[in-house]
Amino acid sequence: MAYGTSVRPGIQIRKSKDLIQWQFVGWAFNGIPSLAANFITQHGGTPNQGIWAPYVIKVNQEYRLYFALSSSIPRLSVIELAVSSSPEGPWQERGIVVGSLNDNTIQTNAIDPSVVVTPDGQQWLYYGSAWDGIYVLQLDPSNGLPLNPGDKGKRIAQRGFTNGKINGNIEAPEIIYNPEFKKYYLFISYDWLETKYNVRVGVSSKPDGPFYDYFGNDMNTEQDHLPMILAPYEFMNQSGWQGTGGCAVFQDDSGNYYMAHNARPGVNKYFMDLHIRKIFWTSDQWPVVSPERFANIPQSPISSSELVGKWEWIVFHYRVVPGFADEQVSPDFQSSQVIDMQANGSFGDQAGNSWTLQYPWLKLSWANGSQATVILSRERDWENHDTTIVFTGLNNEGMPIWGKKIN
Repeated sequence: MAYGTSVRPGIQIRKSKDLIQWQFVGWAFNGIPSLAANFITQHGGTPNQGIWAPYVIKVNQEYRLYFALSSSIPRLSVIELAVSSSPEGPWQERGIVVGSLNDNTIQTNAIDPSVVVTPDGQQWLYYGSAWDGIYVLQLDPSNGLPLNPGDKGKRIAQRGFTNGKINGNIEAPEIIYNPEFKKYYLFISYDWLETKYNVRVGVSSKPDGPFYDYFGNDMNTEQDHLPMILAPYEFMNQSGWQGTGGCAVFQDDSGNYYMAHNARPGVNKYFMDLHIRKIFWTSDQWPVVSPERFANIPQSPISSSELVGKWEWIVFHYRVVPGFADEQVSPDFQSSQVIDMQANGSFGDQAGNSWTLQYPWLKLSWANGSQATVILSRERDWENHDTTIVFTGLNNEGMPIWGKKIN
């Protein structure tokens, strides 16, 4: 995709040693891969001139690249697998993984692949968008194709009702296994990719679920699930970021986790940027993301005296809108408010609000009974071209709460 110009179809390859500076390497394919294109044409469609949602994983000495191709016909989509001995290619087409057809079959859209390898070597593919939620499909570890040819898997996540119908604005599953907690984490994007895109998370002890939300509900039940860990937001001195979904989650050699995701500036939803944020883990083992993009700022302990002063806080909410058309129009920005953190352990204007520090944890208690334990770090203040202290966490309603100190 490109804004204001044309772009050749394919998958770009970029590499980085620090997640900050990126070098363009080249393209994974010269044109639309033939196996995916043939699947579309054989079922009466015209292939789109763009490949969606690449996902690459290394299995032994082989790199496996999963990608999606959609068509002129709704629901007619396909996920294909290509392989290489190098992340820079060349890539050889191996086979069709799963497809979806424009018929009366109850089936999700075959796009947005993500793969996890279990501790005992099983491999599972997660995929889906709209129509019938998120699916999981077991793969053959020897070749990366379905363990049972023709299998489409089973649904493991869906949304609630809007206007009397199941809301189909759910897509882009991303899966990781956290060996410390021995849990699988399923990240899912809700709503429209240009505006209100936001990320939810479910957790399971098994790769094929069931996955549970923040309140212990099965994510395959007909409701919207929490926690929400990222949504369109706006700090002062910047237009804000919308379309904050479609995430990838990965780990570096030091064990740190990161989330990369799409983001579009508030001034124009057609520009597309890559954001990368560090992931932190709450005391009850939920992932949360930094309010600021990763810049590899050196970390050091933070004292109580450093917290005193004015902050920008964002306490996220979620506004239910009537239907899909409204979700395309409004990003529902979560905007910051200026909050005073005082040396006596209080904050804001409401008597009874209090904070206590046990670094790196900051406990926030509101007079109305709300609570949140957030984690502190030093990060780049991208809106003000500086460095500062930030915090991130979840409140007891399963919503993110972010803070950034004003220098």
